[in-house]
Amino acid sequence: MIEVANRIAEVKEYYFSKKLDEIREMNARGCDVLNLGIGSPDLPPAKQVTDRLVTSASQSNTHAYQSYRSIPELRSAISKFYERHFDVRLNSDTEILPLLGSKEGVMYISMAFLNPGDTVLIPNPGYPAYKTAAEMMGAKAISFDLKEENNWFPDLEGIDDEVLASAKMMWVNYPNMPTGQKASRELFSKLARFAQDHNILVVNDNPYSFILNENPMSLLSAQGAMENCLELNSMSKAFNMAGWRVGMVCGREEYVNAILRVKSNVDSGMFKPVQEASVEALSLPASWFDGVNAEYMERRKLATKILDILECSYDIGQSGMFMWAKIPEGRKSEEFIEEILQERFVFVTPGTIFGSNGEGYIRISLCSNKEMFNTAIQRLEMVKA
Repeated sequence: MIEVANRIAEVKEYYFSKKLDEIREMNARGCDVLNLGIGSPDLPPAKQVTDRLVTSASQSNTHAYQSYRSIPELRSAISKFYERHFDVRLNSDTEILPLLGSKEGVMYISMAFLNPGDTVLIPNPGYPAYKTAAEMMGAKAISFDLKEENNWFPDLEGIDDEVLASAKMMWVNYPNMPTGQKASRELFSKLARFAQDHNILVVNDNPYSFILNENPMSLLSAQGAMENCLELNSMSKAFNMAGWRVGMVCGREEYVNAILRVKSNVDSGMFKPVQEASVEALSLPASWFDGVNAEYMERRKLATKILDILECSYDIGQSGMFMWAKIPEGRKSEEFIEEILQERFVFVTPGTIFGSNGEGYIRISLCSNKEMFNTAIQRLEMVKA
C-alpha cells in the first residue's frame, strides 16, 4: 500500500464528518436524533436569486468554463456591497477575488503565503480549518488565547515576542465563531496597526456580519488595513447559499494576485449561473436581512430555553447563527454533550473541537426549525423532571 503524504499524516477527519456518520447510524437504529450542532442554513435563498439561477442556467451560452477572476458583474456587485454596508471602497478589477467558498479560501491563502517552518497565529477557540491548513503547508500553528474575561478578544500585547518575530500570518474571525463575539472599531484598528508593526498578514474571516448583528463591520475599514490585511467573506450564511459555494477574498492587489496564482491552478472557475444569481443576492435590500434575522431571533429564544434547562450561562447579545454557552462548573464538554446525545438523542457541539479554550462550553446551532427546537425542549425537560 502506498503511504499517504507527510502533510496529511497527522490531519484528522473533520469532527462533523465523523459525528454525522455516528448520528446516521443512530437514526438507522430508530433513535431519531435532533441535530442542533451543524451550522448549515436550512432557510432558502431569496426567490429572485433562485429565479435568476434558473433563468441563467436555461441559456445555452452559460455552461462553458469561466474566468478564474469571475465575471466582472460579480466583482462589481461585491465592490458595491462592501461600499454600501461596510463603507469600504474596493477596486473591483484588482482588489476582489471570488472563490468557491471561503473554506477553500482558507486553503488558497495558506498555499499562497506559507512556507514550511513559517509561524501562523491561530485563535483558540477558533475554526479548526485554520490550523489544519497551516499544518498541511508544513507551517507551525501557534495559538493565541481568546477568553471570556477579555470579551473573546485577542490580547495582542500578551503574544510572546519570539513568536511575533517569527510569525508570518494571523487568522482572526469577527463576528467570532464559535463565541458569537462582535467586533469593535477599536479591535479592528488595533489589528491593522499590529499587522503593520510586526509585518504580519492578518486575515479576518467575516461570514457572520449580517446575522443577529445591527452593526456589520469589515477589518478593511480600519485605517491602514489594506496594507497587510485581507478579508474573507462568504454568501453561505447571510444569504442561505451554503451549498452554492460562493465566497470572496478582498484586499491589496498584490496579495489578491498571489491567491489567484494558486486558484487558477486548482479550480476551473465558478458556474456562470451561480455567479449571476450571486449578483442578484448582493443587491438584495436591507429587508432581506431583517426577515432572516427575525426568524433567527425566534430560534434564539428557543435555544436559550434549552440552555436554561441544561443550567448553562450565556450572553444573549451574541452575533451569528449559533449560541455559545458555558456548561455547569466541573463538567467536561464532550462528556456533557454525549450524555445529552445518548440519553435524549439531542446533539449539540462540544466547545473542545474549537480548541482547548472551548473546554467547559457548548455551541447550539440556530439552523433548525422551531418544531425541532420545541421537540428538543420537551425531551430535555423530561430529563430534568
